[in-house]
Amino acid sequence: MFDYLGMLCWVFGIVMLVPLAVELSNWQSGDDLSRVLGFGFPLVAAVIAGALLKRNLRFHPLDSRRAMMLTALGWLVISGIGAVPIWMGLDVSFLDAYFESVSGFTTTGITMLSGLDWMPESILFWRSFMQWLGGLGILAFFLAILYKGGAAHRLYSAESHKVFSRRPAPGLFHTLRILWSIYAGITVAVALALFAEGLSAFDAVAHAMTALSTGGYSPHDASIGYYAAAGFRNFRLIEYTVVAGMLAGGMSFLVHYRVARGGWRALWDGFEVRLWWVLVGGATAVIMFDQLRLFGLGSGGVWAVEGLFRTSLFQVVSIITTTGFATADIGAAAFPAASKQIFLVLMFVGGCVGSTGGGIKVLRIGILLRMIGRQVRRAMYGPASIQPVVVDGVTVDTEELRRVGALFFGWVLLLGGGAVVTALLSRHGPLESASGMFSALGNIGPCYISAEDMTLLAPGIKVLYIFGMLAGRLEIVPLLLLFSRHSWR
Repeated sequence: MFDYLGMLCWVFGIVMLVPLAVELSNWQSGDDLSRVLGFGFPLVAAVIAGALLKRNLRFHPLDSRRAMMLTALGWLVISGIGAVPIWMGLDVSFLDAYFESVSGFTTTGITMLSGLDWMPESILFWRSFMQWLGGLGILAFFLAILYKGGAAHRLYSAESHKVFSRRPAPGLFHTLRILWSIYAGITVAVALALFAEGLSAFDAVAHAMTALSTGGYSPHDASIGYYAAAGFRNFRLIEYTVVAGMLAGGMSFLVHYRVARGGWRALWDGFEVRLWWVLVGGATAVIMFDQLRLFGLGSGGVWAVEGLFRTSLFQVVSIITTTGFATADIGAAAFPAASKQIFLVLMFVGGCVGSTGGGIKVLRIGILLRMIGRQVRRAMYGPASIQPVVVDGVTVDTEELRRVGALFFGWVLLLGGGAVVTALLSRHGPLESASGMFSALGNIGPCYISAEDMTLLAPGIKVLYIFGMLAGRLEIVPLLLLFSRHSWR
């Protein structure tokens, strides 16, 4: 197992050359060397450690258990590598830097940093690049570079969404190549659109990477709301472009593959994607109505309606895709109580299976709803009646239904436990405490705890949220295996 971990370290040591190049391109004589060393030290250490592990350990076949353990270990180790530049380049503790790194790679987007508008570009780029790499998965990136036989299938399965889904093409390597090509292509398209709308090249690339990865890190403290506040002429178009990027990240990449091959019906002909559009449209409509009910439109006319729609849509898409960008504070009084409850529901649901989004996934919510319907039909027609759960013409087998139920219950336990611990170790109330763990476990970012208060949380809460972010990204089981002594035998 550690031989594969060595290869992973080696690959990510080489990857550190990218942010190091960004730092060196901006470095001037007399500048502090701490940031150069912050990228250089983990680069050298990771390459050396990876080379030693590869050289001194023989490759052994990976079974499913070891593949899941390697997945969890890989995310822990790579997050440590990613934390070093933040720790050495900024005045933060290593715990906060590790939190920021885990939040980046898991595409959660909770941040321990402030003053982003004046932060060095290399650090800002590294934050965005971490999220872009983590969007499709650290091991997916690793496997796309170093494909290695049958073990690759088990590693891919250990990291990817554990629910039945098709691949765009036969063969793992071919699948990964297609996924990364689509991922990179849409990222470039969003970056070019944002650049054409007036963003700097740096901002356009940074936001394109974190929109498609549904990560939500921004070079600005005000997130996407910065552009309206700064008086950008095209701020409305910028926000709609970011919405499109987030939607692309939150949808299954199988849908993108079918659309790229001319199958436009893929945007609405599947069970999950139809439920997805219903959730997005329904939540936007209810939140608009909730605000109109309490605040009205005032005298703004058509532009007031457009502004209300755009603000509601942006926050809904940002939450359900688990991106976390913001043009308004979801915890502020501008969103009434009903809207805040809807945001919590959307945090729980998340994106589609096969997307970069977090959450429990739209397909699983649909399966749970159909399981309820099955129980009602069995009560009507008798327990002997055959009532399968069918999705897109395929019967969901019993083992899959058990996995969905187990994951749902695991989520409920972690959410409840995290909310209680947050309330015990902080001054926050029940809604804020619950939203913090919702945000971490759902890999979302925004919650009802302010960014300033987030940095002041007790170390125990931060460690809990780190666990929650990794558990949400890896879907609990691989991380729990690390805590079982039987798994290490």
